[in-house]
Amino acid sequence: MATTVSAKYLGDLRVECTHLQSGAVIVTDAPTDNQGKGQAFSPTDLCATALAACAMTIIGMYGKNHNINVDGMEAAATKVMASNPRRIQRIEVVITMPDREYSEKEKVSLERAAHSCPVHASLHQDMEQAIVFKWAR
Repeated sequence: MATTVSAKYLGDLRVECTHLQSGAVIVTDAPTDNQGKGQAFSPTDLCATALAACAMTIIGMYGKNHNINVDGMEAAATKVMASNPRRIQRIEVVITMPDREYSEKEKVSLERAAHSCPVHASLHQDMEQAIVFKWAR
């Protein structure tokens, strides 16, 4: 099994992560409510981001395979932290679909696709996950 990501601790609660296949780099920073400067994504921000991006990717795959145009969909992810132990308690992803005509069957199928994303299935069952859709029509 090949390594996916390499990471280097830069000091001052910052970590540089490199995606080995593409060379893409992201830096994380601890959040301001946990000793950090909040100058970059925190690791828990990336978890919420991963849920949103994964759901959108699976929706995109479903749309591509069923000739449903989902280009332009947008998402907003919100995470709520718990303490003792410090962990993500809830992630809410609001997906706003483009202003197009979608049949009721397409809407149900696209929502089902979002809930079948691998990140959704991988997160701990004690963490609440809400994926909400906003349809223009």
